[in-house]
Amino acid sequence: MSEPYSAADGLVRVYPAREPNGTGLVWAHGGAFAFGDLDMPESDWVASELAARGTTVVSVDYRLAPVPAGWTDAAAPAVAGHHYPAASDDMLAAWAWLVGNAGELRVDPDRLAIGGTSAGGNLAAGATLRLIERRAALPALVLLAYPTLLAVQPAPDAALRAALDAQPGADRFGADVVRAMYENYLGGSVERAPLGAIPGLARPVDLVQFPPTLIVNGDVDELRVSGEAFAASLRAAG
Repeated sequence: MSEPYSAADGLVRVYPAREPNGTGLVWAHGGAFAFGDLDMPESDWVASELAARGTTVVSVDYRLAPVPAGWTDAAAPAVAGHHYPAASDDMLAAWAWLVGNAGELRVDPDRLAIGGTSAGGNLAAGATLRLIERRAALPALVLLAYPTLLAVQPAPDAALRAALDAQPGADRFGADVVRAMYENYLGGSVERAPLGAIPGLARPVDLVQFPPTLIVNGDVDELRVSGEAFAASLRAAG
């Protein structure tokens, strides 16, 4: 595999496939919309492993939301950032860059995917909905790993609640935490937010053109609730 390199004026880090099989992936890390970077394992390690197996990965250094005072250290000041749609716009720009440079990257324009982890999964799903709205070229596949897709997250069922109670360290993404995360991302209320920001609100009629999707949820993770809800909507859309 060639060494990763920066492209698109620093927006993306490209991981060229060692032996290209024609597939390409735009990939977004997680971090509650306000944290994370291209060097974290779910970004760098995943991209490196996929590139070693034939997929060229375009990892997106999207603009982060503000870090409110108290999120990391009660004494720390707030850190400036960018509200929606900044990160989503960056995903669309990275997607357009991959499509426009497919030939140079030795990837098949018909075998391109978009995806991400946690908040990055939200960005991938939201960007895909925005591509549908724009009647633009769509991914052949959407890959969502333990995504957060709903701002108002329903309560887990009894089995998941029991699993979370048995593993308190995994019980980090309850409804209040998730709603606060989205309010910070949006810069205000989650009411009347667009589907690009909260893709889990998409109805089956909104998802008819949505590409085939692979969702990997965590067994003991309250974010699983929104992943399962989105999967149900996709199934209903066919």
